[in-house]
Amino acid sequence: MVRLANAVRPRLARAVTAAKPGAARLTKAVRPGLAHLPRPRAVRTWQYTAGAATAGLALAAGVVTVAGPWDANGQRTAERDRVAALERSGGADHGDSGTSARGPRPAPSAPAVLTGLGSSTGAVSTKKAPPGRQALSDVLGPLLAAPELGGGHAAAVVDVGTGKQLYGTAADRAFTPASTTKIATAVAALSALGPDHRLTTRAALEPDTKELILVGGGDPTLTARPKAEGWASLRALAADAAAALEKRGIDRITLSYDTTLFSGPALHPVGVDENLAPVSALTADEGRIGNSSSGPATRVSDPAADAARKFADYLRQAGIKSTPPGPSKATSRAETLATVSSPPLSALVERMLTYSDNDIAEALARQTALASGRAGSFDGGAKAVATRLTKLGLPMSGAAFHDGSGLNRDDRVTANLLTALLVKAADPGRPGLRPVLTGLPVAGFTGTLAARYTDGAAGVVRAKTGTLTGVNTLAGTVVDQDGHLLAFAFLASGTTNRDEAQAALDRTATALAGCGCR
Repeated sequence: MVRLANAVRPRLARAVTAAKPGAARLTKAVRPGLAHLPRPRAVRTWQYTAGAATAGLALAAGVVTVAGPWDANGQRTAERDRVAALERSGGADHGDSGTSARGPRPAPSAPAVLTGLGSSTGAVSTKKAPPGRQALSDVLGPLLAAPELGGGHAAAVVDVGTGKQLYGTAADRAFTPASTTKIATAVAALSALGPDHRLTTRAALEPDTKELILVGGGDPTLTARPKAEGWASLRALAADAAAALEKRGIDRITLSYDTTLFSGPALHPVGVDENLAPVSALTADEGRIGNSSSGPATRVSDPAADAARKFADYLRQAGIKSTPPGPSKATSRAETLATVSSPPLSALVERMLTYSDNDIAEALARQTALASGRAGSFDGGAKAVATRLTKLGLPMSGAAFHDGSGLNRDDRVTANLLTALLVKAADPGRPGLRPVLTGLPVAGFTGTLAARYTDGAAGVVRAKTGTLTGVNTLAGTVVDQDGHLLAFAFLASGTTNRDEAQAALDRTATALAGCGCR
């Protein structure tokens, strides 16, 4: 704060000093005109207001003119100095999806994040920089060669406005992507289903047996908590179903649940893991035990049975008695009594990316498979994602998907593919993919980057993180010092210290943000 104040104070003082003479002259110039204005007996309110506004605008314009200076982009140089004072390199812990305990910090001033979308400026070679500027390879090369990034790395930087690659090293070599896989899952799901698609959970009554079936719609955000906060509520579904049963004179039912929308193994190949519940078409609060909503947590072994038991409790509270719930399948004759739907897919994608939510990722991969005519399984989801990305014309050489979350160490992507996914999401002709960009964590502020970049490009870098043992990745967007929107992807393998590797990646992204390099 002291450095910040010292950087800003001299220019503010000069601005005030420079403004005083001009303001005084303008006041003298305006006063005679105001004195000679005709004074009718009854000045109407609107006339008085208009005259005062005119004088005020004239005075303000003069003050602004003399108070400068302004740079070519319309930004006060004092503001620019403040930004420079905030641009410090560094990084912090990955994996904290909460917010900083120190409270919100102001983001550095920066050009509009979509400036690059309409840019017509061609890419300049990174081998030879314009006079007075560093080549991008000279800036990023040493940072990516840091020993903290292990035995192998790949990187790519692309100008989003032109689609031209500005920097690349081993960019076509496939690496384990960890959770940056979710960028591919997000693009595929939005492409297959559209940003407005919603996932519906329903309660259906079999007409002959009076069996009430809770039918899972594959909504990973269904919640049983008292405050749904915009997500689909299991409590609300039970209340509506109970009201419909009462209208039919039914106060006792056989309760079942249907999870047949998804198929194949429910358990991820990594086995029982606090980062992912068994994948089911019916789950409440991602099967979490406790009150957490993101990050690792102990999970129930059977999310569908757990959700059905909670549903039975809510029915009982509404006056409907039921048998202990068991698995079943709703017939085509079953009458839907009540439904609840998720927020639009765009919101699910944003939550998945911001908090690196593995449960949402695996559900969306299966939904992509179902929309593509495949089975809603790990294998079906992986194949559907690859097929969708191929249809979008993305560089798929070397890519291999085995899940939607990136927990599978056999997943492979290239830096070229990750940057191409981000550029595709920024395509003005594909607005339905924009949640891929808006869902990226904001450095120093949200999601998995909330506790990182506290001394770096906070508020300027937006990126998806990826972490497995020995693997650290980062892919996202940044606005550089020239106002260009850049997409970048950094992948490292063979890392031995998670925190040090993350800090090295953060230093590299911070350098990219502070660079006007070409």
